[in-house]
Amino acid sequence: MIVDPERFAMALAAIDAANAEDPNREAGEPKELLYGRRMSAMLARFAPQASEPVLLAARAQHVRRWMIPRRNYPMDRAGYLRWRAELYRFHAEQAGSLLAAAGYDAQTIARVQAAVGKRVIRENAEAQLLEDVAGLVFLEHYLDGFAAAHPGYDEEKWLGILRKTWRKLSPAARRFVLDGKVALPEALEPLVLQAAEASSGG
Repeated sequence: MIVDPERFAMALAAIDAANAEDPNREAGEPKELLYGRRMSAMLARFAPQASEPVLLAARAQHVRRWMIPRRNYPMDRAGYLRWRAELYRFHAEQAGSLLAAAGYDAQTIARVQAAVGKRVIRENAEAQLLEDVAGLVFLEHYLDGFAAAHPGYDEEKWLGILRKTWRKLSPAARRFVLDGKVALPEALEPLVLQAAEASSGG
């Protein structure tokens, strides 16, 4: 339930305005603006009764992500982990500032920041829900492009990537995929299902 629809709309507009500054484009739109809208749309499909903090967190998941580019960190595993940790901190900070300006209370902001900041995901139902939505959005909207960008990956490499994605999903999100509610890339659907079977025992 949204407590104050006007405040909620103001917060979404602020997040969208921040993401509209993204200089990168996808399908003719600022990349992170499109991503935020895809997150909101997937959340509405997967968990239509989601709490207000999760609705806000979904839109703010990648807020101003382009400001922390991967190239600024060493191109190895340690550099990747440092980049991800900094992104989580940055997104939580950005979301908090935007929500405070929209008039949200400290408790709501803290819940949004915990979800966006990926804090104790397995123990935080809202953070897990956000993780589920991010995984579903990746499978439906970004897996195909990721595959096109890595033509040299063999089947075993792909299975490893997809197993990691699958393990992050809750049982409900896994069922959502297996029930055909996510549009998987046709060429990669067999690998997704193979990875799912290997990761969850069917």
